[in-house]
Amino acid sequence: MILNVQRGIHEAIDGAIRQRFGVAEVPAFAVEVPPTRALGDLAVPVAFQLARALRKPPRAIAQELAGAVGAIPGVARIVAAPNGYLNLYLDRPSFLTARLRGEIAPDRGVQDKTIVEHTAINPNKAAHIGHLRNAALGDTLVRALQFRGTPVEVQNYIDDTGVQVADVIVGFRELERKSIDEVRQLAASPRFDYYCWDLYARVTEWYEGDRARLAVRAAALHDLEQGGNGTAEMGAAIVDAIVRTHLRTMARLNIAYDLLTYEGDIVRLKFWAHTFEILKAQGAVFLQTEGKLAGCWVMRIDEGAAADDEAAGDEESREKVIVRSNGVVTYVGKDIANQFWKFGLLGRDFRYRRFATQGGGRTLWATTSGESDPNAPPFGRARRIFNVIDSRQMYLQALLVQALKTLGHPEEAERSIHFSYEMVTLSHATARELGHRIDPDSDDAKKPFVEVSGRKGLGVKIDDLLDLLTTKATEEVARRNPDFTPDDCRRVGAQIAVAAIRYFMLKYSRGKLIVFDIEEALSFEGETGPYLQYAVVRAGNILNKLREREGVSEADVVASLEKAAPDELLEDGDDAAHNLWAVVFEASRLDEVVEQVVRSLEFSALAKYTFGLAQTFNAFYHRYPILNEERGDRKRWRAAGVAYVRAQLTRALDLMGIDVPARM
Repeated sequence: MILNVQRGIHEAIDGAIRQRFGVAEVPAFAVEVPPTRALGDLAVPVAFQLARALRKPPRAIAQELAGAVGAIPGVARIVAAPNGYLNLYLDRPSFLTARLRGEIAPDRGVQDKTIVEHTAINPNKAAHIGHLRNAALGDTLVRALQFRGTPVEVQNYIDDTGVQVADVIVGFRELERKSIDEVRQLAASPRFDYYCWDLYARVTEWYEGDRARLAVRAAALHDLEQGGNGTAEMGAAIVDAIVRTHLRTMARLNIAYDLLTYEGDIVRLKFWAHTFEILKAQGAVFLQTEGKLAGCWVMRIDEGAAADDEAAGDEESREKVIVRSNGVVTYVGKDIANQFWKFGLLGRDFRYRRFATQGGGRTLWATTSGESDPNAPPFGRARRIFNVIDSRQMYLQALLVQALKTLGHPEEAERSIHFSYEMVTLSHATARELGHRIDPDSDDAKKPFVEVSGRKGLGVKIDDLLDLLTTKATEEVARRNPDFTPDDCRRVGAQIAVAAIRYFMLKYSRGKLIVFDIEEALSFEGETGPYLQYAVVRAGNILNKLREREGVSEADVVASLEKAAPDELLEDGDDAAHNLWAVVFEASRLDEVVEQVVRSLEFSALAKYTFGLAQTFNAFYHRYPILNEERGDRKRWRAAGVAYVRAQLTRALDLMGIDVPARM
């Protein structure tokens, strides 16, 4: 890890500037990584920032600082470059040895409790590929925050009173004439989420056949929110079954949660009613008395939020309905109440129940309107909130911020963050392989990708995609490893499938539309998850063979470094020494990269960093022998470098939710 070294350098140079030049306020400066190690391992350009105030050329300032800084732990020497930079060269042998021995404590970032809400799939049908990007980004954000020491609470919002659930209820009642007992029996079947997928598409067609039928939906929606009736009872059975299928699907992708927040509990526990009174008292909402929104309680959309809403053209459309004229609160209103609760601003709390036990024994809790479990941990009251939701919800998320500001909570508004992203589509080849037939004469056939739509039943279920990728990967593993048992092949194939999906969801900028392609994602070559897994497995194979041939374990390698001549890592070494240090140094930058991506929320940078590190390692491995190296000290340092790179690559993959197979 490199951040603690950078922090130590920053503090030492800051102190030297104050002492040498008598500067009370040192300008903010960075500790940078030069483009090549020949220019130093780290560099500081502060002399340029001081030049005007001190009325000296940067080169002269750098020369004075180089002599004034003194010894810095971990730094071998400081050089004032002719261009004014301070170039710092690290003590390479001790740098690697300390990290292999675990002597370097991780640099901790923000310690404020943070809530990350992600996934939030409507509980009315199977999870589809469009949900993958949300879950992958959200879970990676959680892992990155935890990596830097931030306490994180992971929430999954369950819209159990929304129109999608109402539509499935309508389908069971109007199209299939099923009773609540028959629905419960169906809900116990293994593929209930698939059944509801098809039913939901049929209901959509049924509405389109006669728009008057939408009144049936409206009635079901009203009964759902009111509760205590047959509609609500059927909805609860459907939602519980679907949520559990979603959790099983997400578990296959190494994704877990702390709390399921049910929208119905926001209403039943009067969270919304309390929030509504506050909004009215502060004038944040008002009753519209004329126009098409007459009888609705609306919130005036400010200019910032309206700019994000393409529909906000005329005066009336600049008002967002919070409560409909029939008294039903919209999901925006419930979102506002939930956001206030997350920050601990409502003065009340949910009740909680144990919902399930996830991988590793992790308890999943859920909100409830019934009795609360006295052993439930504290939830909510966060200092920072990330809502992971696609870019189409941008202006609605802006309304949450607006409500916080309006009610006198500017700091919470600033720390309420919409983590947005663009949609996922399919390549035509992948769509065909997954059974979608596109009419060659249709407009869809002319597009470079295939759009998915759960409402129309045109989509790819995540489980189907995982199954197909697992089958393909299993076949490749069996071909490469004839000594594997079928179970071994299947287990490794499943790990490769997850790597293929999760890396593909992360490697593109979140503002870019993804065109998912199975063959590209599964490739063992190029910028893919399987390629990264294979790089780690290759590093492990080197260490395994060293143990098998010479009886030298990884621990033995680390222990022997004290007595090994450090020539292989020194600045005046040969090309092999410079290339070994290059890969070790790059591996150490993982914590710096994590810090950058958490600040920018651009996780494609983490994906590309990991890919670049794997490429650098593979190039070193092919060029410089390790197992066949005859010089003992050189072999030890190279093996130590391999061990460190493997550990860092494994950590980077874990941040992306990717496991590393023992063999591939």
